[in-house]
Amino acid sequence: MTPDWIALHKLAHDEFTARVELITEWDRATPDRDWTVRDLVRHVVLEQQWVPPLLSGLSPLQARRTLAPLGADLAAEWRIYSAAATEAWQRTPVDVPVILAADTVTALDYLREQVSEVTIHAWDLAKATEANETLNETLIAAVWTVFEPQRDTLEASGLFASPLPIDEDAPLQSRLLALTGRDVRA
Repeated sequence: MTPDWIALHKLAHDEFTARVELITEWDRATPDRDWTVRDLVRHVVLEQQWVPPLLSGLSPLQARRTLAPLGADLAAEWRIYSAAATEAWQRTPVDVPVILAADTVTALDYLREQVSEVTIHAWDLAKATEANETLNETLIAAVWTVFEPQRDTLEASGLFASPLPIDEDAPLQSRLLALTGRDVRA
């Protein structure tokens, strides 16, 4: 059965939103040593800000010209750009070509990437803010299908740290996080 990636997008955004709403200390460290909670949320908001112009057919250079600076209230910015991205995904056919910085992909491939990124960052945010780290099992299973086939290229991409060793019988969420260089024990 083919996953409903629009429904998974909503789940990923719900997971991230639940954790954004719990933030009280924006300068706390995250599992990514280079980012604070503020940096992490800003990164995810910026990624959502790109979705509507890219799905409308703009190139990254054209899209950059349409992006407004983010305000200081990142929780409010998340709500705005999460809603805008969701609306854009809902109206875009999955086979539409989307021009990204490195290549052109289908909207479905871009959606799968975005769902995966928001999911991983929802865990990062949970870990940083000491919130519930357990993510939706259906979402985790779907993101696993995106990242596991890329096992050998994830680290080389520069987007993730080196995969960490983990028992093959560990829960799928733990294996997914280890695959992206995240230590669930830390």
